[in-house]
Amino acid sequence: MLGELTERDRAILALETAWPRHGGAKEEVIRAQLGMSAARYYQLLGRLIDSEAALQYDPMLVRRLRRIRDARSFQRAARTPGFVG
Repeated sequence: MLGELTERDRAILALETAWPRHGGAKEEVIRAQLGMSAARYYQLLGRLIDSEAALQYDPMLVRRLRRIRDARSFQRAARTPGFVG
């Protein structure tokens, strides 16, 4: 349900949507626009893209971010000794 997203949640998703159009360091934009550290931003983003509310709000973005996260997770696991994929 859209009502479950906070203003901060929508701002995080908006930043992810707009990021390819911005230059400079993303961490600086995160701090300037959202007033939080990059580490906190990525914690919140990780939880947010797992939420049904975010998926309903911006399905293309959330699915893209999930695919990226899952691919990176698989790549990390593949580098782990003893991994059988």
